[in-house]
Amino acid sequence: MSGKSATLIWFEDLTRKDVGLVGGKNSSLGEMVRSLAPKGIRVPPGFATTAETFRRFLAANTLDAVIAGHLAAEAEGRASLAETGQAIRAAIAAGRWPDAARDDIVAAYRALGERVGQANPAVAVRSSATAEDLPDASFAGQQETFLNVQGEAALLAACRRCYASLYTDRAITYRQIKGFAHQAVALSVGVQLMVRSDLGGAGVMFSIDTESGFDKAVLINAAWGLGENVVQGTVNPDEYQVYKPFLANPALTPILQKTLGEKARKMVYSTARGSATRNVPTSKAEREAFVLSDAEILELARHAVVIEAHYGQPMDIEWGRDGETGFLYILQARPETVQSRIDVGALKTYRLLDKGKQLLEGLSVGDAIATGEVCLIESAADISRFVDGAVLVTGTTDPDWVPVMKRARAIITDHGGRTSHAAIVSRELGLPAIVGTGDATRLLHEGQEVTVSCAEGDKGFVYAGISRFEVTETVLGEVPKTRTEVMLNLANPAAAARWWRLPVDGVGLARMEFVISNAIRVHPLALTRFDQLKDEAVKAEITRLTRGYADRRDYFVESLAMGLSRIAATWYPHPCIIRTSDFKTNEYAELLGGKQFEPAEENPMIGFRGASRYYSPAYADGFALECRAILRLREAMGFDNVVVMIPFCRSPDEADRVLAVMAENGLTRGENGLQVYVMCEIPSNVILADDFARRFDGFSIGSNDLTQLTLGIDRDSAELADLFRERDPAVQWMIETVIARAHAAGRHVGLCGQAPSNDPEFARLLVAAGIDAISVTPDSFLAVKRHVAAAEAGLKK
Repeated sequence: MSGKSATLIWFEDLTRKDVGLVGGKNSSLGEMVRSLAPKGIRVPPGFATTAETFRRFLAANTLDAVIAGHLAAEAEGRASLAETGQAIRAAIAAGRWPDAARDDIVAAYRALGERVGQANPAVAVRSSATAEDLPDASFAGQQETFLNVQGEAALLAACRRCYASLYTDRAITYRQIKGFAHQAVALSVGVQLMVRSDLGGAGVMFSIDTESGFDKAVLINAAWGLGENVVQGTVNPDEYQVYKPFLANPALTPILQKTLGEKARKMVYSTARGSATRNVPTSKAEREAFVLSDAEILELARHAVVIEAHYGQPMDIEWGRDGETGFLYILQARPETVQSRIDVGALKTYRLLDKGKQLLEGLSVGDAIATGEVCLIESAADISRFVDGAVLVTGTTDPDWVPVMKRARAIITDHGGRTSHAAIVSRELGLPAIVGTGDATRLLHEGQEVTVSCAEGDKGFVYAGISRFEVTETVLGEVPKTRTEVMLNLANPAAAARWWRLPVDGVGLARMEFVISNAIRVHPLALTRFDQLKDEAVKAEITRLTRGYADRRDYFVESLAMGLSRIAATWYPHPCIIRTSDFKTNEYAELLGGKQFEPAEENPMIGFRGASRYYSPAYADGFALECRAILRLREAMGFDNVVVMIPFCRSPDEADRVLAVMAENGLTRGENGLQVYVMCEIPSNVILADDFARRFDGFSIGSNDLTQLTLGIDRDSAELADLFRERDPAVQWMIETVIARAHAAGRHVGLCGQAPSNDPEFARLLVAAGIDAISVTPDSFLAVKRHVAAAEAGLKK
């Protein structure tokens, strides 16, 4: 059986232009079966009932007048939303199928079984509204989906329940928000063969970064079992990010991020009467393992790229892995409706000016900040208690909560990932949300004043009290062009993509320390010399952190490479200058296991730091891990824009030793385009600039340390703060001299520091001296760009 009829159409006979016939979801399924299967994308077979079938069902049961009457009563205030929705749904569910429609659906279901060699095959029964998945409205989760439906009677009942779900409270509210006339929207039912992801895994992916709109990343969420828990946000899933531009090269593994989710439960088939699915706890092994292998992550990401290219826009995609065959399937695809519609000509940024005690953290949704009083609601039965303008705190914001979500100032949940339905709706409503906190409903209390910050990267934070914050809007078309490169200083990989629209010339300083201290947390020698550790509690914590790695050192290498890759990817192919670790001994000692391996120094600022560590037997095996991470970043992941920078290199002899150690670990200057820079932060770097220029490809002036060591001033001393000036004649001579000598040797020279953003005259002096690049923090970029443009214009006069 195939082709089209007034009742139903098989997926392969549909295209995306058939939204009026079968709704956005089903027309998209047909488009993929028809056009993308030849490109290697598997979509489970099935068919869709038509919008005309829905209208005939209503007419056969004289439901149009019934529905209109109930909606009029709600509009006039004679009935509540809940009463209205319940009455309409009950009337639809009690309807009888017209004979022709019933016979056609049953015949198609039998034909589907014949196609796959199964009698009464298990199917997913999905609702598809004729107004959904439009450019400015996703309608995600507004109607129902029923899984593991088996048998003709069960199928017909599930189809009626799909029809009834067009009038859930949330769907009624959503149409009112979006301005759709209720009875202008019809419903199609998609009947799709079930993928046995109950035995495998499933989830959601976006072909764009959902928070920043970074268009070169694929975001994937994954959990064990059926995907409904991910969609509804009732589990904290795994999260993966992949860099799209490198996916065409099979030799590369451009996975930018892998975050292990809790995945506390999974949805599986149920054999209990009256229940097609059930949730069961996951095993400890499942909670501690990633759902997807690297190969599967890359396969899904490639599918996302193909689907996005076919539709010509960013996409929101559901997927499943069949546990019996191991095959990956695409279950749904719809347009992404938030980031793809943001005005890319302007960049709005939020910044906290002060903050109280941190109360909890989770995954950030959006990039805004909001303040208000907590309204804690744990059950949908208590929704009527919600106070307009409050911060909604609940276990999970499933679609039934939409009527109150739109009245909230911010949302905080215990469970859910960045691709959950709750997160999608929060974005559409423009609300900052923090999902997957784990225990917000336990730690926060009714009426508590809090600040919800989603402006600090991938993690969102809840702070005590009402904090002050500022909002800045940058019109990108007004950023002046300059000869002098203006680059960024970055440390937090999670925050990098939030600035991707800035027209920067690359990353002038990527600090490795942030990734080590926040993501890795372990002293590298505690991994290379694990058996020497004396503290059993430390050993136990390191064992927990490195679970899943046969070699603990790989934990450091992979985590560091992935962390830095998110910075390198954001402005690729512009250079990303990564400084090797520049902890002082007292800072290294704070890492897990660090106290055992670090000496106690009177003055760590000028002690065992930077280059001196890298070739020393006391740290060389730790530096080898850093080299392996950079090698992986450049060669296995593909980020050949990475430049290595050596900090605190006191002498040319020390430079030779470091370069030799790097070469021993696979990083040979000049091979595969590798450039190595040196920090210019010690007077000897200037005095012997010619010697350093023969060993390095460039200099980056660290103005803070250079000022400190030139003037003999502790930069942290409040008593000497008035004497600490980058524009001191001695410091200025140092800067002008190294620029001149570097250029005479054909070397690039930049400066990383805040002085040019705070002091327009200092920016003018740098430009006059001919500096090649200035690197500043993202929030200072616009000011520095303007200072540099003014300075360059002044030189031309």
